[in-house]
Amino acid sequence: MVTEQEVDAIGQTLVDPKQPLQARFRALFTLRGLGGPGAIAWISQAFADDSALLKHELAYCLGQMQDARAIPVLVDVLQDTRQEPMVRHEAGEALGAIGDPEVLELLKQYSSDPVIEVAETCQLAVRRLEWLQQHGREPTAGPYLSVDPAPPAEERDVGRLREALLDESRPLFERYRAMFALRNAGGEEAALALAEGLHCGSALFRHEVGYVLGQLQHEAAVPQLAAALARCAENPMVRHECAEALGAIARPACLAALQAHADDPERVVRESCEVALDMYEHETGRAFQYADGLEQLHGGPPPGAPPSPGAP
Repeated sequence: MVTEQEVDAIGQTLVDPKQPLQARFRALFTLRGLGGPGAIAWISQAFADDSALLKHELAYCLGQMQDARAIPVLVDVLQDTRQEPMVRHEAGEALGAIGDPEVLELLKQYSSDPVIEVAETCQLAVRRLEWLQQHGREPTAGPYLSVDPAPPAEERDVGRLREALLDESRPLFERYRAMFALRNAGGEEAALALAEGLHCGSALFRHEVGYVLGQLQHEAAVPQLAAALARCAENPMVRHECAEALGAIARPACLAALQAHADDPERVVRESCEVALDMYEHETGRAFQYADGLEQLHGGPPPGAPPSPGAP
């Protein structure tokens, strides 16, 4: 049993801007795993930080914890237009992940937010809450432990899923369902189909593709992820997810791509490469304590579980 004093010590590391970013991430994942009001309070306090990357991960973790006590702070973040778009987006997604219908009307309101990434996120969150109401349960757990913005499609044919994924005339929720079904299918064909999504029109969609490729950890997607990371005109939230995906895949080509952008002028990209390089080091060195913690960033298995499909 972890004591309140131990939770406070971990929380102090999280909120201390003088600590290395990697140490603060470890503290965040530890608090996420512990759960409870103390962990939520410390994670909430860290939204005062100036790192968009860290705040984005704070919101992600609160959503993955699925604790309704996190709703007030997530609502505040979503409503705060001074927060970076990628942070507000993640707060909206987290509200959908928690799954409490009390936020449905708020999410509908922000489905027309002037920031397109926030609007599309809230539209997806509304569809997820409506799906939960219709089915009366969370989606059946697949090979990954993440709480996703949409349940996977029932279709299993990779070719038809690819068509649905890339058809920009379809509702975004349907395309997300195809995305998560492809991730669950795994393998090279699915990885290459997903990687094609990095060229679709929605930055939010491209960012989610980067995220699921990090979960899938298949090296076939490395060239496309590296190319997206290298596109300086690409939305930073897309480049950030591609960097973290490369860290998760942890092949030599990933290292070269991450090192090339370790000093990127875009802070969120630079910090993502810093985290991803640390992730790469621990993945390749088999130092599982931190690798497992960062794997949970991509919804992978917890410590002691089998490696994700396609993992080294």
